[in-house]
Amino acid sequence: MPVAAAPLALTRRHAVAALALGLAAPLARADTASQRREWPRGRAAPALDLPDPGGTRWQLESARGKVVLLNFWASWCAPCLAEMPSLELLAQRHERDGLLVKAVNYRETDAAVRRFLATMPLTLDILRDADGTAARAWGVRIFPSTIAIARDGTPAFSVVGELDWAGAQARDWITPLLAAPHP
Repeated sequence: MPVAAAPLALTRRHAVAALALGLAAPLARADTASQRREWPRGRAAPALDLPDPGGTRWQLESARGKVVLLNFWASWCAPCLAEMPSLELLAQRHERDGLLVKAVNYRETDAAVRRFLATMPLTLDILRDADGTAARAWGVRIFPSTIAIARDGTPAFSVVGELDWAGAQARDWITPLLAAPHP
């Protein structure tokens, strides 16, 4: 079973409460370090066809021409929760530039996702990987993990661990993908 990026001494309830108060991100960030990994040359993007909590399906191939971030997360993962506000901010800031951020929930029920969204309302698009097949196909074993996909549908890199997506490091990684011409 995958493990969270950092072993924080927070229960899920405490993590959500700390996040709501603006405390979780500094706590988690002190214990975690994100790592950028280039996508293996020649390895194609796995197919992705997942439902949102309402049952509407989304396919990666429908996003060709956009830059896509697939963020694999779970509500029990404190670093996942800590980075979500900055992911949401990144998505809002760059929507007009053609950025889509899809938050792929790992192996939780619709009810669990709804409970999470009731405590932490997000505008990010949530997709459900109910059985973990998508995470396995994309090579995700640590949470959070985010895969950046270029406009042509080719995975560019992954980020393993929590990242401040509103920070300079993320900007340096995302800007070239957004600046690339449409295919």
